Amino acid sequence: MELTKRFTDEQYAQALSSWDWLDLTGRTPRFASLFGDLFLEDEQGAWWHLDTFEGRLDRRWPDAATLTAELNTEEGQDRFLLGALAMAAFHRRGLELGPDEVYAWAPPPMITGSFAVDEIQVFTFVAVLTIMGQTHRQLG
Repeated sequence: MELTKRFTDEQYAQALSSWDWLDLTGRTPRFASLFGDLFLEDEQGAWWHLDTFEGRLDRRWPDAATLTAELNTEEGQDRFLLGALAMAAFHRRGLELGPDEVYAWAPPPMITGSFAVDEIQVFTFVAVLTIMGQTHRQLG
């Protein structure tokens, strides 16, 4: 099972419009986890992680090779891609994603504190990031 997805430039722009309270200047989204967390590359080739649950943007990897090496480990897949949860949503719950969709919880874990597999649902990527960005802005 592939644990990442790519979206169009237009979808990334729409999804990130509610995250304008973060400094995204010079960072280009390249791919997303199946839960909508984004991986962005900056102009110097460093990689950033937009954690939609925490509402944080952090520089995590100095280059693509370091990013790839970490995401190729089980620990990296679970930490940054929520691999075990994505596989459980797919295999245990039978939730399949369309080309514009990601997994998300409703209501989100930042409100409930729960990451239960039974609460995972399928939503459009743009909707999930828009709601999470707006929620973090209000809570921040």
